[in-house]
Amino acid sequence: MRESIHLSTHCDQELVDITEKVKAVIGRSGIRDGIVNVYAQGATAAIMIQENWDDSIQQDVIAFLAKQIPKGVWLHDRQDGNGDAHLKAGLVGPSETIPLIEGQLGLSTWQNLFLCEFDGPRSDRRVVVTVIGE
Repeated sequence: MRESIHLSTHCDQELVDITEKVKAVIGRSGIRDGIVNVYAQGATAAIMIQENWDDSIQQDVIAFLAKQIPKGVWLHDRQDGNGDAHLKAGLVGPSETIPLIEGQLGLSTWQNLFLCEFDGPRSDRRVVVTVIGE
């Protein structure tokens, strides 16, 4: 079963918790055991599993990546000014695969799924959720 999630982002760079939206797709699938793949469509977005108890973690992720991959120093910036966004998305990666156990995401208590926006804001970011199993 495959379904796309559409969402808007509101900042240049942010982590958006999509866990509940993914759980809703799983519920509609009727699949109880298998795997769930969550994939960000777009060359400047990524998917990350991270803690959601304290939003300072998400802010720390953005700050860390900004220090490691600063804006305005990349060859691609000559084209459209978002070289850092492409590099960050490539480093974090476009997808995560999570076990589906008895109808539940196999995440730990403190893990959630995030869309990582590195080139926002965007009015229509798409995340493809594929549920495979029985």
